[in-house]
Amino acid sequence: MATVTDKAGAPASSAAQAAETGAGLNAYAAQVLDVVDAIPPGRVMSYGDIAEYLGEGGPRQVGRVMATCGGAVPWWRVIHADGTPAPGHGSAALAHYQAEGTPLRSARPPVRVDMRRARWNGAPPPSTPPKRHQLPSL
Repeated sequence: MATVTDKAGAPASSAAQAAETGAGLNAYAAQVLDVVDAIPPGRVMSYGDIAEYLGEGGPRQVGRVMATCGGAVPWWRVIHADGTPAPGHGSAALAHYQAEGTPLRSARPPVRVDMRRARWNGAPPPSTPPKRHQLPSL
């Protein structure tokens, strides 16, 4: 599948790619996929966390979006509130968790992420403080 780019030639978001490739996303689905794209490696959000972050819908609506359109985003970073991945995806998710260093409570079935340490609140990572330039002494 070819990579979809925006007007400036940069790779488009997963939501834009799915819309471009005919998935017919609505605005809510596009927002959900954009949030999932933003979750950093090694971090997770629950279905309910995403709905709360967006201020609309609920865990079931987020789950529906992920079930129908979530293959193009890091789906393993969206889990149940108890730390378990979507049913039937435990072993595939575990491989991603281990590769990304996601904190786990259990690597044995049922796989369980340590929500206390791995939950992402949607805040951008802290930026590097600006460099202070020294003025030459006169």
